[in-house]
Amino acid sequence: MAKIGVVTFPGSLDDHDALRAVRVAGAEAVPLWHGSDSLDGVDAVILPGGFSYGDYLRCGAIARFAPVMDEVIRGAEAGMPVLGICNGFQILCEAHLLPGALIRNDVRTFVCCDQKLTVESSATAWTSQLQAGQQIEIVLKNGEGGFVADADTLARLEGEGRVVFRYAGSNPNGSMNDIAGIANERGNVVGMMPHPEHNVDALTGPTLDGRPIFASVLDFLSTRV
Repeated sequence: MAKIGVVTFPGSLDDHDALRAVRVAGAEAVPLWHGSDSLDGVDAVILPGGFSYGDYLRCGAIARFAPVMDEVIRGAEAGMPVLGICNGFQILCEAHLLPGALIRNDVRTFVCCDQKLTVESSATAWTSQLQAGQQIEIVLKNGEGGFVADADTLARLEGEGRVVFRYAGSNPNGSMNDIAGIANERGNVVGMMPHPEHNVDALTGPTLDGRPIFASVLDFLSTRV
């Protein structure tokens, strides 16, 4: 059985949701502590959202230097699947595993809604069970969710097919090019602002559109055995 680790940072509140999503997908969910220097032999890692630790400095800036992140960076560079959700996306940018940055929403308020997304790429470790062009609905909740990057970086992301999700219908936070999620060049690292872990159970979410994201990484890992 695949083992997927979920890192808990100070103030984390969506780590347990991510652990449950992993279990719903059929994998072994492994809690990881931010202060640890070990990934406990997991096959993939999720950096969850739902905290504000260090955001007074810059979103994700403090958490990026947690001891466990050295191992996450090494694993990602070796091809291990890593998913950053919301604050986790911010950390991946701060760690330079993904380009760009996340800034204050252009509406200057916290946004919480059921957000429609267009799937732009199924060629990542986390999206193979989705289809390019497919529209899904995922919970979104953020105050600093606006994705920004310089013109060259945006052109590279678009040209290389590394935009994974795009906001559909409306742009809730001012992200450039309506970007809601991106991937690294290899496709094993994905960052997304919406929260797929909240869309795996009909009791707690309006859709089950988060399930394919967690199922995708299991398919990816099965091909590496």
